[in-house]
Amino acid sequence: MTGRLKDKVAVITGGASGMGRAAALLFLAEGAKVLIADLNAEKSQEVLDLAADRGHGDAILSQRTDVSDESQVEAMIGRAEESFGRLDILFNNAGIGGAMAPITETTVEEWDRTFDMLLRSVFLGVKHGARAMRRHGEGGSIINTSSTAGLVGGSGPAAYSAAKSGVVSLTRSAAIELAADRIRVNTIAPGGIHTPMMPAANDAEMRRFMKGKQPWPDTGQPDDIAYAALYLGSDEARYCTGATFVIDGGLLAWGQDFSPTQSRPGSGGSP
Repeated sequence: MTGRLKDKVAVITGGASGMGRAAALLFLAEGAKVLIADLNAEKSQEVLDLAADRGHGDAILSQRTDVSDESQVEAMIGRAEESFGRLDILFNNAGIGGAMAPITETTVEEWDRTFDMLLRSVFLGVKHGARAMRRHGEGGSIINTSSTAGLVGGSGPAAYSAAKSGVVSLTRSAAIELAADRIRVNTIAPGGIHTPMMPAANDAEMRRFMKGKQPWPDTGQPDDIAYAALYLGSDEARYCTGATFVIDGGLLAWGQDFSPTQSRPGSGGSP
C-alpha cells in the first residue's frame, strides 16, 4: 500500500460489517487512524481483532453509536478528536433496509425509523463532522452512502428510496455550504453489493439475486465501495465535491428494457 491516508483521522459509521468494515481495514492499511462506530459491539470487536492481527491495533478504536441520536453522534466525533487529535475524514455509511411494505401499508413509525437511520444520521454526521473539521482549520472530506435506489424510481421500497435520494440532495447542499472551509462532501451510490444486508448467503446466491439486473458479470463486493471511499478521502480528490459516485456494475446504465420478449445481454453472471 502507498500510505495515501498517512496521518489522517477517519470516523466510519456502520464500520463493523460490510462496506464500512472493508473501508476501515483499507484506511488503516493506507496509514489512517480510524474510529469505527456501530451498534453491534461483537462485530466491532472482530474488526478490532483483525486490525490488531494486521499490525494496526494502536490505530483503531470502536464506539457503540446510534447514528440517529445527536448526542451519540457528537460523542463519537469528540472521541475521535480526543483520541487522535483531529478529524479529516467522515464516512457516513451506517444504514438499514428500513420499511419494506408497499407505501399504502407503511406505517408512520416505520417511515420515521427509516429516515432517522438513513437521512437524519447523515445530517447529524455532516453537522458535527464539519464542526470538528472547522476547528482544526485544514479542511476535510465527508463521504455519504446513498444508493442507486435514491437515483431512480422503482429500485427499492418507497421509504428507503426517498431517504437515499435525500442523502444525494443533502450532499450537494452541504458541499456548497462547506466549500469555503475546504470541506469536501460527496456521495457514493452503490448498486448490488454483497453485504450482510443483502438476501444472499454466498456469492452464488448473490449472482442469482442480481441476474438480469446489471450487465457486469461479477458480484459487487464491499472492497469496491471501500476503494471509492479511499479516493474520496485522499488528497487526490481535492477538487471533487458535491458529486455522486455510482458504483453499480452498470445497473443504472442498463436503463429501461424495452424488449421484454428478448433476453438482455449480460445477466449478472452465471451462478
